[in-house]
Amino acid sequence: MYLIRERIFDIGNDFDITDESGRRVYHVDGKVLTLRDRLVIEDAQGREVASVHRRLVALRRTYAISIGGEKAADMRKKLITPFRDRYTVDVPGPDDLELRGDLLDHEYTVERGGRTVATVSKRWFTIRDTYAVDVAEGEDHLLILASVLALDLAQSRAEKEREEKERND
Repeated sequence: MYLIRERIFDIGNDFDITDESGRRVYHVDGKVLTLRDRLVIEDAQGREVASVHRRLVALRRTYAISIGGEKAADMRKKLITPFRDRYTVDVPGPDDLELRGDLLDHEYTVERGGRTVATVSKRWFTIRDTYAVDVAEGEDHLLILASVLALDLAQSRAEKEREEKERND
């Protein structure tokens, strides 16, 4: 299980991802003030191992996920999503991931082929902006964590756009 905690006192969107014992596994450097909203995931030694950035060319909000400098997946919201939010993480080949649930409250599942491969929950934490990601054994933990972060980035962007629209109306 991983815990993702936003650093409340840092400028920008920086997060630490820790294991259950509180040991930092990854650091996420958020470059959300850039044109393309970008997150850089670094290992415990500070080396970039993955990144997430918003693609500007897509009709739908799309986030590209790279691992080890190579494109690993694209995440986008499904067009028709009655009652619950749903996102698809399109990976090369037939093993796409689907994220579904109450995304604003960070209560959702990550599925592959109808099988739950990870759960995300904020329910058990009283610490602001902390949520747990529990990844099934044998799954690509970094891809799933990057997908969760892409979703967090997409939700943050959508919220900012809603607020801006309300101010302009």
